[in-house]
Amino acid sequence: MRCLGLDLGAKRIGVALCDPDERVATPLQVVNRSKTKHDDYVAIRRVVEEYEAQAVVVGLPLNMSGKATAAAQSAMAEAEQLRSVLSVISVPVYVHDERLTTVSADRSLMEMQMKADARRRVVDKVAAAVMLQGFIDHRRNTSDRT
Repeated sequence: MRCLGLDLGAKRIGVALCDPDERVATPLQVVNRSKTKHDDYVAIRRVVEEYEAQAVVVGLPLNMSGKATAAAQSAMAEAEQLRSVLSVISVPVYVHDERLTTVSADRSLMEMQMKADARRRVVDKVAAAVMLQGFIDHRRNTSDRT
């Protein structure tokens, strides 16, 4: 199943995509936030349709102890709104823990000796890929045990 991963930020939404076999998540693009969340969701729907994604995974920013933060509650609310927009095309929306994904993405980009301004342009989509990889790995590991 081809999944689209989203790292929801206040200014940008990082977007990643996995292959149909759910083996590898790849950074795809960054969607700049528009004036309304509805317009953001329409833009995401276009990406879903363009890449024929069969599911969307929204990163859930829990704190280190696993408790929901204000940002996590906001992400859950956005995931619910996305469900409404994407239900028309029968695409489910899941949430998945994204703890430390941005830190991991930024660290990887620094190891590549990427300058700070260049990192800012791509870190959101790389973080989305890290989160999506965690989601597909979890699905694979969970289904292998059953």
